[in-house]
Amino acid sequence: MDKNFFDKVYEVAEQIPYGRVCSYGAIANYLGSRGSARMVGWAMNSSKTSSKNIPAHRVVNSKGLLTGKQHFGGNNTMAELLISEGIKIHNDKIEDFENVLWDPSVELKEY
Repeated sequence: MDKNFFDKVYEVAEQIPYGRVCSYGAIANYLGSRGSARMVGWAMNSSKTSSKNIPAHRVVNSKGLLTGKQHFGGNNTMAELLISEGIKIHNDKIEDFENVLWDPSVELKEY
């Protein structure tokens, strides 16, 4: 049975290492859906209903901004989760973003 787009997004997100982040667009590109970053965002928002523990807090926008923070129940929950993993945040933006960015197109085999 073919997996739906959200399931594919979750499979990638589950592989983002502790202390690293990925962007919505990088996941979309890896899945062969360039331009579907917003759909990845919708998947991350819906991940809370998944039976799996999806690390949605590790998925941010392409500039390192915590644009999905309102979906975590509190204004600072997303930042707190990332900070607990050693990621530095300032004004809802990841500091040293390029060094903590995990790109599935580089790190994983072709989908």
